[in-house]
Amino acid sequence: MLDAPDGRRYKNGPTHDGGGIMKRAFLCVAAVMLVLALAHGDDALAQRKTFLTLSSGSPGGVYYPLGGGMAVIIEKTVEGFRCASESTGASVENSRLVGNGESDMGMVMGSIAYNAVEGKDPFKEKLPLVALFQMYPAPEHIVTTKQSGIKSIKDLKGKKVSIDVPGSGCANMARIILEEHGFTLNKDVTIANLSQNESVQALKDGVVDAVFFNFAYPGAAVLDLAASRDIVLIPIEKAMADRIIKKYPYYIRIAIPAKTYPGQDREILCLGDSNVLVANRKMADDVAYKITKAIFSNVKEGKYALVNIHPIAAQMTPANAVNSPIALHPGAVKYFKEIKALK
Repeated sequence: MLDAPDGRRYKNGPTHDGGGIMKRAFLCVAAVMLVLALAHGDDALAQRKTFLTLSSGSPGGVYYPLGGGMAVIIEKTVEGFRCASESTGASVENSRLVGNGESDMGMVMGSIAYNAVEGKDPFKEKLPLVALFQMYPAPEHIVTTKQSGIKSIKDLKGKKVSIDVPGSGCANMARIILEEHGFTLNKDVTIANLSQNESVQALKDGVVDAVFFNFAYPGAAVLDLAASRDIVLIPIEKAMADRIIKKYPYYIRIAIPAKTYPGQDREILCLGDSNVLVANRKMADDVAYKITKAIFSNVKEGKYALVNIHPIAAQMTPANAVNSPIALHPGAVKYFKEIKALK
């Protein structure tokens, strides 16, 4: 036993209670700081890992390059966001991917988006889709060669026609056009469901007599065809277009201006559809707002300007953007109200 100066006796010498208290206090402070640091690190990590996917379409149309351009804008100009564009079968597939939460955004034809929200064919249930904005309208190109002798849609009787991949918006519109002309599919006209690239090669090789494409003009697939074949664009008659639009009000009439494609000396009237960038209703308002603002801040100007990727981006104006066949996302509405495109 040792005697302390104050007369108390200690087994192993004097203890320093103040030092013990200070040590415990230090450990507590350190623990709190560690928790805060970890929490801050988690927040930073979460911010760095805001990954987004944008489903576009197959190479050869507008969706593919434009989707890639939008993904670059989101990743390069929105802090904390990363975005990847992925090639898909386009409208119907994209609606399902976004509706089921497998993709964050998708490029979809207006008619398909409308049917997806309403749970109409080809969908068996309503999907929770909203639009971030309308991108542009697109005509249904019906393309053949001079060698085929086909000059009108009626001339397609007994021919083999590619209408794009199953479930695409292009294929759905093609079916409507053919059926409204009185054709029984795979009886009066043989249907092939080829991708855009496959359709180009099949028409070049004479495997099919005509192809349907749905994209903004000028489309890369048609330009590819025109580079090696004398192409013919088949118009739709105005009366038939009006009849179809009355039955399917989400469709529109679009004219492809003369000289858009090699050998095209006159304007071609087409049935058309709008194209929208859709998201799931569950997308956070601030995410939708930032995406919409970023894209529309880089349409015509800046390092990542979309018009440098495809001229159709010039049609992506705020006035056009708010005209969607389905409801706009609240985050997008906030942006368009800020720039006075909506009241």
